[in-house]
This record gives sequence, structure tokens and C-alpha cells, in this order.
Amino acid sequence: MNLEPPGSGASTDGSAPPAALDAAALARLRELDPDGRQGLLARVLAAYESSLRGMIDQLHAALDAGDAGAVAGLAHKLKSSSASVGALALAASCADVERRLRGGVPGDLAADVARLLADGEAALHAVGAMLRP
Repeated sequence: MNLEPPGSGASTDGSAPPAALDAAALARLRELDPDGRQGLLARVLAAYESSLRGMIDQLHAALDAGDAGAVAGLAHKLKSSSASVGALALAASCADVERRLRGGVPGDLAADVARLLADGEAALHAVGAMLRP
């Protein structure tokens, strides 16, 4: 399985990942399965993609319910998994939203969720491009 984005001209050695994914984070995952025989990177990305899709649905539901606590909890869950696969923009957004909501700082819940959704969709697109070139 080629884990590079379509049309990137990148080889399976990990050069030039999709823009929404950090090359260094992907390289760390590749180091755990250097010859790729175990399919670790593909399995991790597929699990992340599935989880992220579910959490995007949950973010929509939390916004509809006006549940800032649920949004903070989802941001917390997404933060580390996103960082581990190199979705650093999403991880940073999650950290910011979680910190603000847990700190009780007033803000716009709809704007917070929109930010998480936009970054989440970008991460989904990038992961999908790697899994299904």
C-alpha cells in the first residue's frame, strides 16, 4: 500500500506527506516498522481516521446540545492522537479549545467547534490521501 498523497511524487520512504500531516511525526511512526511489513502506519492511520470521523459526529451533536463540557472532552481525546499522526494543526486547536473551555473562559462555542471541524476535515483529507492514493 502506497502511503503517499496522489500526485505528490513522493516515495513510500515518507518524503512529502500531505500538508496537513507533519513529516517528522510520520517518520517516527515509520521507524516502528522500518520495512513496512507489519503495515503499522496504515493501521494507525486507519484507526485514527475511523476515530476522527466518529468524533466529528460527536462534535456536531455537542454543538447542537450546547454542551461545552462535551466539546472540551472531545478536544482532549483528539489532541494526543492527532499529534501522534502528525495532524499538528488539529492538535493545537484541540489544546487551545480545551484549555479555554476547561478554564471557564467565555467564548463562542460555535466558533470553537467550527475550528475543530475545519482542522478535523483537513486531517481526514490528508489521512485519506495517504490511505487511498
